[in-house]
Amino acid sequence: MQKRKSKKINKMRGRRAAGYGFSAGHRASGQRGGKGMAGSKKHHYIKVMQENPRYFGKWGFKRPQKVIDHLVTLNIGDIDEAADRLVERGAATMTGKRYNIDISKIGIDRILGSGKVTRKLNLVGVKAITPRAREKVTGIGGTIDLPEE
Repeated sequence: MQKRKSKKINKMRGRRAAGYGFSAGHRASGQRGGKGMAGSKKHHYIKVMQENPRYFGKWGFKRPQKVIDHLVTLNIGDIDEAADRLVERGAATMTGKRYNIDISKIGIDRILGSGKVTRKLNLVGVKAITPRAREKVTGIGGTIDLPEE
């Protein structure tokens, strides 16, 4: 048996908007002027500029990767906390109450100054260290062996 079509749509065929208000009323995204960023350079330009004024154009620059130094950094407080574990693993030695740590063997390029230093640290093989980290190590009685530049 054949299914009957609804009478309303049959009546509306031939009329411009077929009962949906205006001609774009029943299209996919016609009522909202397109999907996504459609019309961002035309009829939605003002909306785009209000929401994100830097949407168009280029801003700033990217540094070339070969120029950027990818240094392994660690805070002096983390080295101080890990001193006992480093001695257990053989990455550091202990003479009296001093911890002798070879920073280059651990794989650290630069030491930063955050954290507390509670142990006397003798740091060897240091490539770079911040003034604050140096002050913390030497303030408690430790030493730092830096390469001559």
